[in-house]
Parts: sequence; structure tokens; C-alpha cells
Amino acid sequence: MTPAWQRTPLTISGSNDRLAWQREGLYFNAFGAFLRRQFGGRIQRVSLDAGFTCPNVDGAVARGGCNFCDNRSFSPSRRVRLKRVSEQLDSGIITVRRRYKNVSGFLAYFQPATNTYAPVDQLEEVFRLAIGQHPDIVGLAIGTRPDCVPESVLSLVEGLAREHYVSLEYGMQTMHQPGLDWMNRAHNHEHMINAIDRSRGRGFECCVHIILGIPGETHEMMMQTADEVSRLGFDAIKLHNLYAVQGTKLGDEVSSGKIKMMEQDTYVNTVVDFLERIPPTTVVERISGDAPPKYLIAPQWCLDKSTLKLQIEAEFDRRGTRQGSHYVAPEIDPDLRPRPADNTPQSIRDQIDVRGRLPVLKIESTN
Repeated sequence: MTPAWQRTPLTISGSNDRLAWQREGLYFNAFGAFLRRQFGGRIQRVSLDAGFTCPNVDGAVARGGCNFCDNRSFSPSRRVRLKRVSEQLDSGIITVRRRYKNVSGFLAYFQPATNTYAPVDQLEEVFRLAIGQHPDIVGLAIGTRPDCVPESVLSLVEGLAREHYVSLEYGMQTMHQPGLDWMNRAHNHEHMINAIDRSRGRGFECCVHIILGIPGETHEMMMQTADEVSRLGFDAIKLHNLYAVQGTKLGDEVSSGKIKMMEQDTYVNTVVDFLERIPPTTVVERISGDAPPKYLIAPQWCLDKSTLKLQIEAEFDRRGTRQGSHYVAPEIDPDLRPRPADNTPQSIRDQIDVRGRLPVLKIESTN
């Protein structure tokens, strides 16, 4: 029997299924409603940490990591002693069920660090373990970088997507090189173009993560990133406000007054401007980001996600617009873009296209 999620295509096709949000009176193609249509009930993500690192941490392409990143603030799993994936899933499901009523299923979400940066046979082991851990797990979400998906990884994800819902989440952040350099991402936008053009049409969801409010980026530059997201044809998008947490270079610069975070009103208007340029078929998985209060330095307004969502919806209502109102279709349909050769850096490929095991990955033991 065809899995429920496969009965509606997950690729951008302009189908009525991906435009159902308009008939429902929503302002944008919200992720929660999309998942309910796919699976027939409420689906929640369970954050997992398998112990991955990043190539801009271990020296493969750089050291120091992203200047905003402290994984304790991004993922609950990094705030406690790291347990094996199966234990994280079991405890995460229990926690979610206590918090929410009528949860129909779960996505195993490999969230912190770069979750395709390990030997590919070990990646398959940990991903299949997560999918098979609990009967209510309906699929995977895998966060990664655009320079960490050689063909071996994409083939693995494609195989998993034949039987399960799988979302591969790319940290694009911005299309502009000065912003990428400021963050110490140690990849360029050409890596993102190459990755999405090799990922599209393989049966899994391609999600892009964007940060708004990067120092030095003007409103025009952020809208250029919006247009680029539309041109490249992602299935889903996550929008985050830049925020500063303790223990990071960015946090130190914000605390000293060197860098200021975007104001709430500016962020609300920027999100609406951004989503107006995004195809109406693109699923919006997030419209803001936050961190635990004990780690967050600024902006404090991001802690009130409910109010922020209401303000974004109110701005759409005031304008009389919604997602896609100002979308301009690209000259070349994304589905017709040619699949390029793999440009994964050799230093990263050497960590993935090898047989072996990373002992830090929390798969089999709790040690």
C-alpha cells in the first residue's frame, strides 16, 4: 500500500494540494496544516542529536564554527548528557505527548550540527534506526550544509524517501558572500546552487533555512535572497531572525553593543515582504527562531512566538496580501534546471565517502 504521504506529491507542482491553505483562509502555507493534510493528524518533530560535528568546526574547511552557533541553545539534546538516538526518541515522544494532545505522529529531526557529515554507511544506520524506533514515527528531517551532500548522501536520502517522508534541510542562510563570510560558514552560494540542483526531483523534500537580520545586509539584499529561493525552487522554507546567545562570538558582540539585532516591527515587515515573493506552493516551516531564556541575549521579543505570528498575519491582513502575492516565476522552471556535477569539497568527501565509524555518534551505546 502506498504510504499516506506519497499520495500527494511533495515536489513543487502548483497542484491544488499545495494550494489548499488558500482555500482554508490562511495567510501563508503553514507547515502544521500541511502535515495534517499529508498524514491526517497532528505531527510533531522530536529533536535528535547523534553527535555530529561540522566541517567548519573540525578543520575540514575552517575552524571555530558559525559565529552565532551554540548548539545547546538550538537543541534540547545538547543541554544534557548526550544519550543514544533510541533513548532520545523514546524520551522525546513522551515529552511531546505530555505537552500536546492528539498527536498522530512524529518526525525524527536530526537538528544540531551537520547531520550528513559522517561515513555514509553510518548515516544509513542512524537514519534507519530512527525511522524504525517507534511505530508513530512517520519520517525524517535532516539538517545539513549545502557543501556536505555528495552523491552518496543524496542517493541514500533518495532511497529512504521511497518508503518514508524525508526532508533535507539546507542551511543557505543568505545568498550573499559577505554575510556567509561574516558567519564563518566556509562555503559559498555556488555550493547551495549545486546542492539543490542535484537534490531536486529525487522524492524527498528540499527545505532551505534563511536568516534575516545579518549585519550589513540591507532590505534589498534580503529580498534578493527571497528571489533566489524562488528561482531555485525549494519545496519548503524556514525563516529565522538572527539572535544572539551566550558563549558565542555574536553574543559577545551584541553584549558589547558592537552589533544590534533587528527590531520586532522591522522583522515583521521583512518576513511579510519575503513571503510575498515566495511561490504559494512552498511550505513555510518556520517564521521565526528563538532560544531558551537562560541562553538568549537578544532580541527578547523572539521569545513570544504566538504574538509574533499574530503580528505577521495582521500585517498581511493590513496589506491585503498573502504568500506569493508578488511572486515572479523564474525564466527557467526549477524542474527543468540541469543536474550539475557534484562540487562537494574533497576534504569533506574524505569524511563521508569512506568506510568506517565515528565513535562519537550515539547509536549503539551510551558511553
